[in-house]
Amino acid sequence: MPITLKELADFCGARIKGGDLSIAIHSAADITSANHGQVTQLTNSRYARHIKNSAASACIIAEDFNAEDVPETMALLICADPEISFIRAVELLHPARNYNRQIAPQAVLETGVTLGNDLYVGPYAVISENAHIGDGSEIHAGAYIGKNTKLGKNCRIYPYAVIYDDVVIGDNVIIHSGAIIGADGFGYKFRNNEHVKVPQVGNVVIEDNVEIGANTCIDRGALGSTLIGAGSKIDNLVQIGHNNKVGKNVIMCGLTGVSGSCNIEDYAILAGSSGIADHVTIGRGAVVMARSGVAGDIEAGTQVFGSPAKDKKTAYKEQIAISKLPELLKRVKMLEEKIQDLKKDA
Repeated sequence: MPITLKELADFCGARIKGGDLSIAIHSAADITSANHGQVTQLTNSRYARHIKNSAASACIIAEDFNAEDVPETMALLICADPEISFIRAVELLHPARNYNRQIAPQAVLETGVTLGNDLYVGPYAVISENAHIGDGSEIHAGAYIGKNTKLGKNCRIYPYAVIYDDVVIGDNVIIHSGAIIGADGFGYKFRNNEHVKVPQVGNVVIEDNVEIGANTCIDRGALGSTLIGAGSKIDNLVQIGHNNKVGKNVIMCGLTGVSGSCNIEDYAILAGSSGIADHVTIGRGAVVMARSGVAGDIEAGTQVFGSPAKDKKTAYKEQIAISKLPELLKRVKMLEEKIQDLKKDA
């Protein structure tokens, strides 16, 4: 539903500079494509050059951002935290789809299922024996909820996500399509020329306010629990092995792989395609940079890069040195030739 520029500014806690207070704002867009009736944001100086040609009706910026060549038709919404203000604007102008609270007749509910209030259960979703679903949660079409699983309040399980038996999920958790929670951990013993499977009889525990991306897999513990701490955000296509302990507010980016029995402490960041060997601790607030391979413990607050991963500054110096090798080899060859010539003349 469109709102006036004045209403949007009040909602975001912004001060208005220029523009028409009564103009209708109907949606949000990035600064390179926004049109009349849309709000955009400018929080990075590298995009400042686009503002002079932007057709947006409003632009959210910070108090200390020096915006030049602002079109006369554009209002600036000046605020203390423009990124959060823009998020609020997007949520207001593009509200999430609202599902009618109902249990679809095609859904399968096995015996002993406990259902909270104000639920949505989509067609062909399966809720297995003795599962508990908390108030206000959504289980979308084709999702599977295993036996004895406990799902908290206001969760959203997207289509075709699979949650195995005995998983415990807190409140306000989002699990995207294709994610698999609680599959067997990858454990085998090699005996008599064959791989003997180690039984995986633990579970997965996911605390409040976690979001898990599409096609991510989180394995159950072999005996205890694989734990995902409150507020952690896990991207698409991430593999988390059995018995891992992931702390609070951890970020794991796409294609990251974490082997078994690791301890990822609070606020750590694992960037895209990073790989973590088993029985490794990643300290509180540490950053593993993209495509790094970690084979040993990482201290709290450090940034590591490379494979094997090491301190970022050291790794960068090594990369620079390696880039100079071709030229150094040429110089060595020239010196060798000069030495040979001197030997001939001696």
